[in-house]
Amino acid sequence: MGARRVQSEILNRNQSPNIRVYVVWFSMIPTDARSRWNWTGGILEDPRVLHYWDERKKVGRFYAGKDPESDDPEVVWDAFYLYGSDAKWIEKPDHELATGTTVRSEFDVLKDSLLPLVK
Repeated sequence: MGARRVQSEILNRNQSPNIRVYVVWFSMIPTDARSRWNWTGGILEDPRVLHYWDERKKVGRFYAGKDPESDDPEVVWDAFYLYGSDAKWIEKPDHELATGTTVRSEFDVLKDSLLPLVK
């Protein structure tokens, strides 16, 4: 799983306090239901990681280019968005450094983009 690799190959090996990880979870398949399990799954247990549950999938719709308040079924999930420390969110985030989906298949893009920032 991509998140486990983020924990083992990035967070555990780089103790920089300047890393902040925001994880947004939501249910895309029945087994993802928040009520069925510890929704963080014991994954990314690091003090630099903040977990959020997004029942309405607003973040996934935003990144799909949809109105987050809509019921449109198009949702981005299992993806990452990397921003530098100078990023600001006014109407949308700026200074995106890297993005990829799925986290597992694009892990090397994430790692190669992130590691120079923490050294």
